[in-house]
Amino acid sequence: MTARPVLWPGDDEPKPAPEPLVLVQTLVNTVERPDGSDRLADPTDARPWLVDNHLLAPHAELTDSDLDLVRAVREALRAMLVHNAGGPPPNKTALAVLQTVSDAGTARADLGDDGAVRLTARGDSARDRLIELLLIIRDAQRDGTWARLKACANDECQWAFYDRSRNHGGAWCEMAACGNKLKNRAFRARSKAAPR
Repeated sequence: MTARPVLWPGDDEPKPAPEPLVLVQTLVNTVERPDGSDRLADPTDARPWLVDNHLLAPHAELTDSDLDLVRAVREALRAMLVHNAGGPPPNKTALAVLQTVSDAGTARADLGDDGAVRLTARGDSARDRLIELLLIIRDAQRDGTWARLKACANDECQWAFYDRSRNHGGAWCEMAACGNKLKNRAFRARSKAAPR
């Protein structure tokens, strides 16, 4: 009898970003906030996910320090997605984490059979391969898809979703859950503030 694979909330994303930007979205969605499961909390759960997503070579060691950095990068990216949704810009701490990745990472140019040039991370460790995320973001910023990857406006959620609306005005991951909750909060706030 084989064990059933653990299903994580981010495995069946209803609003996926296009490739390869979906990797940033998938990383951000490895934890269900505020107190849900965290795919990166334990090295046993984290390792297969990191290998499957090419953020760790199959033979590479996964240290506690590397895993701490991956989780810090996840939250720094979430801060960037909050900003994409109209929230405040990422704070200095978030940017410092990403700068650490930038300073430590090395990329290599690969030339495809069709002549396309692609930059890829060099190295086998998670610490080495996190630069891949910054390369993906750089390309998405250039092609305009980056601004559509957002974090839900519900502070208790902040799930990463890809905004496919025509006006780029999406603000929450799901209308039925977070959208209704935020609309009801705003309505109650307006009702309290209205003169009687």
